[in-house]
Amino acid sequence: MAERIEARALACVGARFRLHGRAPESGLDCVGLIAFATEQGAPTGYALRGGCAQGIAALLDAAGLARVDRPAPGDVALALAGPAQFHLAVITARGFVHADAGLRRVVERPGALPWPVIGIWRKGEA
Repeated sequence: MAERIEARALACVGARFRLHGRAPESGLDCVGLIAFATEQGAPTGYALRGGCAQGIAALLDAAGLARVDRPAPGDVALALAGPAQFHLAVITARGFVHADAGLRRVVERPGALPWPVIGIWRKGEA
């Protein structure tokens, strides 16, 4: 499962950024990237900033992902990218894939996430 999630996230690299985007062909935001990579549904109607970490964590739990202590390729990371700005990314063997609003596309970056990580979730864990 983890390999499939990582591969699906990597296949999105280069897709344009689009708030509430749900398909690589038309654009993705971080929520859409996670929904596509994990093959889960995604919430709608959220703002680029705001919300709460507990609410986002509850959505990840409801999607069948389980919180884990150590990140591995294919895991989903929830980070605090700025004041009241939460961000999701997929961990890869080289770093992480995320929808970068500033670059206006989905990118893979090497290394660890540059933001404080709130939690890591994995699909298929009990």
